[in-house]
Amino acid sequence: MSTDAALPPGIHFYDLHPAAADFRSEILTGLARSPRQLSPKFFYDQRGSQLFDAITDLPEYYPTRAELSILEQHGETIADFLGRECLLLELGSGSSRKIRVLLDALRPAAYMPMDISREHLLDSAQALVADYPELEVHAACVDYATELELPYCPGHLPRAAFFPGSSIGNFEPAQARELLQRVAGCLGKGGRLLIGVDLKKDAGVLHAAYNDEQQVTAAFNLNLLQRINRELDADFDLQAFAHEAFYNADAGRVEMHLVSRSDQTVTVAGHRFDFAAGESIHTESSYKYDIDEFLALAGQAGFVPDRVWTDDRQLFSVHCLRCTRTARASAGNAG
Repeated sequence: MSTDAALPPGIHFYDLHPAAADFRSEILTGLARSPRQLSPKFFYDQRGSQLFDAITDLPEYYPTRAELSILEQHGETIADFLGRECLLLELGSGSSRKIRVLLDALRPAAYMPMDISREHLLDSAQALVADYPELEVHAACVDYATELELPYCPGHLPRAAFFPGSSIGNFEPAQARELLQRVAGCLGKGGRLLIGVDLKKDAGVLHAAYNDEQQVTAAFNLNLLQRINRELDADFDLQAFAHEAFYNADAGRVEMHLVSRSDQTVTVAGHRFDFAAGESIHTESSYKYDIDEFLALAGQAGFVPDRVWTDDRQLFSVHCLRCTRTARASAGNAG
C-alpha cells in the first residue's frame, strides 16, 4: 500500500509493516521457548533506531567506520560493478550515512530504502531528498526477514541491492541463505548485491564492541523490554535485567542476552512468564565470517563473487556479488 500524502515531492512511501498482532505473536512465542529467544528485528522502534545510531559512533564499535572507509576508498570502482542508472535497493537503511557515499558515486535512477522502523525510515528518506533533490525515493516499511516483495519494480531498470552493516550476521546461517535467496529472486540474473560482512577476529575486539564503556549497547538491548512494556501491556522491570554480550567461538558469533538478576514473574499481554535468577533472553546473534565461508554461503543462494574489499586492519569486508538466478514475479508495480 502506498501512502504518499503529506510527503515531500520525490518520496513515495509503501507501508508494508507487519501488523501489531504479528509482533505480539512472535514475542509470546519467543518468551515461551526454552531457551528464550527474541528476534533482533524488534530492537528497531524509533528509540532503538536512535540508540543504534549512537552505537555506530562509539570508539569501541569498529564496523561502521571500517565499512565507511571501504566505501569511501573504493566508491567509484564499486559503482562500476553495480551499474549506474539502476534501481538501487537498500535493506535496513538506518540513518543512511553509508548510502550517501554510494549515491554520490552511483547516481541511481531510483532508490528504494527498506526498513522495519517506519519513523526512522521516513526521517532518513526526507533527509536524503533534501540533500539529493533529483533522487526518486521509494521507501518501503517492510520486514525483509520474512518476505521480500518490491512494491516498485520498473522492468526497464537494472537492479542492484546494498545490504550494509553486516546485518546478514544477525541471521542463523540457514536463515541467511534463505534471505539471500529472496534477494536473488528480486534482483534477477546479472543483478548485483553489495553486502557488508564482519570478519572473524580477536575476541577482545569483539567483546569491547558489544560492551561499550558508556553502556549505550546495554541501553539498546534493554530498550526491547521497554518496547514490549509499551506495546504489549507488559511489566518488565528494566532494573531487574542485565545486558550480557560475549563471543561464542564454537558458533562463530557474538551473542547478546538479557539476564534476569533474580527469580521473578513477568506478565506480557496477559501471559505470565517465570524467570529464574541467571536465566536469559537471547536477543541477538551476530555471526562473523571468514571471506571463503561467506562466499560459500552466498554461492548456495545463487550468487557468484565479483570483488571483495577489506579495510586496512582487516576487520570488515564488503562483497560485490552477481546473481545467477532468474528474477521471480513480483507483486509490485511494474512501473
